[in-house]
Amino acid sequence: MTDSATLLLDRLRRAGIGQVVSVEPVIGGLAALAGIATRRDAPPVFVKAFADPPDDDVFAAEAEGLTALRELGGVATPDVIRADRELLVLSVLRPRPRDEDFWEQLAHALARLHLSTVHGRFGWHRDNWLGRRRQTNTWSEDGFAFFAEHRLLRWLGQPRVDAALDTNDRAALERLCRRLPDLLPDRPACLTHGDLWTQNVLSTADGRPALIDPAVSYMWAEVDLAHVWSTSPPPEAGRFFARYAELTALDSDWPARMPIIQLRQHLAVLAQFDDDWGAADQIRATLAPFRTLS
Repeated sequence: MTDSATLLLDRLRRAGIGQVVSVEPVIGGLAALAGIATRRDAPPVFVKAFADPPDDDVFAAEAEGLTALRELGGVATPDVIRADRELLVLSVLRPRPRDEDFWEQLAHALARLHLSTVHGRFGWHRDNWLGRRRQTNTWSEDGFAFFAEHRLLRWLGQPRVDAALDTNDRAALERLCRRLPDLLPDRPACLTHGDLWTQNVLSTADGRPALIDPAVSYMWAEVDLAHVWSTSPPPEAGRFFARYAELTALDSDWPARMPIIQLRQHLAVLAQFDDDWGAADQIRATLAPFRTLS
């Protein structure tokens, strides 16, 4: 048994989750350990844990986000079986099917989430987590200020970010933040998943799209769209973008906005992982028009 499987099995037993026969680690997540626990005479469960939890409320916030997506936005999510400091236990979902119809269903589900949850303020009633870093959700009526302060500039000062971005890069980010009202349309807030890369899209037993691992807040809908757009969606996802744009009446310029909006996620990745998967290069490319000659 691997070290991760042993840790997850130990956490399950300490939590009183009985009849566990084995734990098979799963890959895909970047911050936590995860696996599928097989149980004797009971359905399998998905289990997630940190070897060293960043704080006591990580899994409680995640569980709340799953419930909010389901109850407020009508999105399918796994059932929460247990959420405490050491452990998150969920019902098991299936891998997403490789067909265009599934992605078209996802476009409808995401559009319904965004259109049905329009809110008067940006933020959330509590902070939650993006990987191992706390996501600040202090309420604001100004989406541009909220995005600048809590989704972009908050990453400055993180050691990996400061090591990767030079003084001109950081000044360019501040300059971009000041110009956000000129660069992006003034959109209302709505409930967003907040970490919608393609690995967080799975399927229910009956084939409907289901979402996991949220970092919810009331924010611009395009933060979710940008994340799907920027994380190597499979070829069968082509219809997703056209259908979502049609359902939400997006203007034709939306693809040009994706690099600016996705800066939030590139900065988060850069701050947390030694291998940034090209995030630093993409950040610098997006910031290039906002640099001054040195």
